[in-house]
Amino acid sequence: MAVAFVRHTVADYDKFRAVYDSVEDMQKQGGVLEEAVYRDADSPNEVLVMHRFGSIDQARAFFGNPQLKSAMGQGGVDVSTLRIEFYEEA
Repeated sequence: MAVAFVRHTVADYDKFRAVYDSVEDMQKQGGVLEEAVYRDADSPNEVLVMHRFGSIDQARAFFGNPQLKSAMGQGGVDVSTLRIEFYEEA
């Protein structure tokens, strides 16, 4: 098992969430087994997303998908704040 944590700022959380929810099929096709979205308690446009995958290779491939990058742009993700971390279950 592997997990990816993605932290970034969005211009407008509601717009981001609508785009995020619209790519559920892309997530499933990309191997996402479980996902969760969190907002910073003090800064609601700061977002932390968790995706769980069967393998680290699936996780890396998913985040390399050009369609995902396009969706992030449509969702108002500030790429200068984008941080993606990959972890394997220990």
